[in-house]
Amino acid sequence: MENNFNMRYASSPEAVKQYDTAQLRAEFLVDDLMQTGKINFTYSHYDRYIVGSAVPVTPIKLETLETLKMPNFLDRREMGIINVGASGSVSVEGVEYALGHKDALYIGMGNKEVIFKSDDANTPAKFYLNSAPAHTNYPTKKVSLAEANKIEMGSVETANHRTINQMIIGSVVTTCQLQMGMTELKTGSVWNTMPAHVHDRRMEVYYYLDIPENQAVCHFMGQPQETRHIWMNNHQAVISPPWSIHSGAGTSNYTFIWGMAGENLDYGDMDIAKITDLK
Repeated sequence: MENNFNMRYASSPEAVKQYDTAQLRAEFLVDDLMQTGKINFTYSHYDRYIVGSAVPVTPIKLETLETLKMPNFLDRREMGIINVGASGSVSVEGVEYALGHKDALYIGMGNKEVIFKSDDANTPAKFYLNSAPAHTNYPTKKVSLAEANKIEMGSVETANHRTINQMIIGSVVTTCQLQMGMTELKTGSVWNTMPAHVHDRRMEVYYYLDIPENQAVCHFMGQPQETRHIWMNNHQAVISPPWSIHSGAGTSNYTFIWGMAGENLDYGDMDIAKITDLK
């Protein structure tokens, strides 16, 4: 099956200051995810990160991309998967991993055959995919939502009471550089990642889901002293450069999946931007 593919080049903070709404969205918004029966990829030049999706009605095999210049997609890459749809499975070198709603799977470098399947074609699985370059092979590992390292953050009073589910992260899974997890906001809370922060040694991608019908999330990006915003709908992702904050506020509570890559695996490596200093 042919992959749907597009590429995004890196933009400097000085250039982004001049972008209008259409250009900002064209550079950073990923809005072609979760198309039934298709596999989609967006390749970002920030840390060579790939974000994508697979929604199989019939089994879909992971094929390489021309831009990778390798026989197999994972010859020099690792991949993280979180299923945000109905039950399905991912077969890795003939070993099948059943993934329920919001379960995750890490696949190490060097695996050649990866096949995505749905248990029921009428209610397919929706696999959200992140991939980063890798230098060695680590074992493939499933992490259910129940097995995630859970951190309670924020409060109802500040409208940011949330559960951070660390899923593909050093304390749970050994990876080269890829990290992924899922943050679920409680009813009545709308702010994520506040106070905001930047981390110069890692880029990040946010993928928004569980946004109720007729609601939306306003995602904030840019340097702390020069912020911009992008309005997000359900099943859309946004690329966050290392120099940019990444935060958001919704018209309802919602969930988002964060994925990141870079030279540092320390989850706490971040420079906090005081709320009162944001502009």
